[in-house]
Amino acid sequence: MKKIVSLILALSLLLALAACGGGNSGAAQSPAGSSSPSAQAEPVEVVVFAAASLEATLTQIADLYKEVAPNVTLTFTFDSSGTLKTQIEEGAVCDLFLSAAQKQMNQLDAADTTGTNEGLDFVLSDTRINFVENKVVRAVPDDNPKDIQSFSDLAGDKLSLLCLGNDDVPVGAYSLQILDTLGIDIAALESAGKVTYASNVSEVANQVKEGAVDCGIIYATDAFTYGLTVVDEATAKMCDQVIYPAAVMKCGGSQASQAAAQAFLDYLHTDESAIAVLEGVGFTVIQ
Repeated sequence: MKKIVSLILALSLLLALAACGGGNSGAAQSPAGSSSPSAQAEPVEVVVFAAASLEATLTQIADLYKEVAPNVTLTFTFDSSGTLKTQIEEGAVCDLFLSAAQKQMNQLDAADTTGTNEGLDFVLSDTRINFVENKVVRAVPDDNPKDIQSFSDLAGDKLSLLCLGNDDVPVGAYSLQILDTLGIDIAALESAGKVTYASNVSEVANQVKEGAVDCGIIYATDAFTYGLTVVDEATAKMCDQVIYPAAVMKCGGSQASQAAAQAFLDYLHTDESAIAVLEGVGFTVIQ
């Protein structure tokens, strides 16, 4: 019942804003406003920037959400969290940001207490949550032709070519943590021509799927989505916990789109159907 009430309240806020009408001269500072819902909600577009590893699940959930809020058009941009953060910083309209790591959200959040913030203030106060958790794994092509079985094999003669995300891509940063923990010299691998880089985790997964590399370090959810064989999973000692934060942004299109973004975010982590999609591919939804 608590989950249903939360979603109804958020949707009521959206309906109230739509009923009020009127324009918006710039990015709103808060999705505020309240009144009785109108009989017919006005159309509203919500611009969602999301980590590439969320593409399959959010696309599926978006279809489900049409039944909940048929007046809402969800417009997605999927890419590495670092690229999306830069686009937001450079002035892109974004109502909702879902990052694959805390770093990129912290850089945009003036309330950050970790020292990561870059003097930026894009996160709408009190909307930020820890959304889902993922796992970092090592995946191989079909039949695993190089018989690579563990992260430790990356330092041996079995490896000819490894695919990693760039260091500004969260999965790339986690990958470097794993290699460092295991004492594997990334510079030596690069000098030997044994490393190739990708701009987001989906590109890494594609390289593995196509057999262009011996293995890649990706998320467990991407391995599921691309039907890849997982031969090892990073432990808590190898890299940081993989938490995806999410927040409504101040650089949204309007108060109405911000309110709709909040309603969609509430739906993502409280609705049973949405949770089933996320957990079905390996995410753990954080309550």
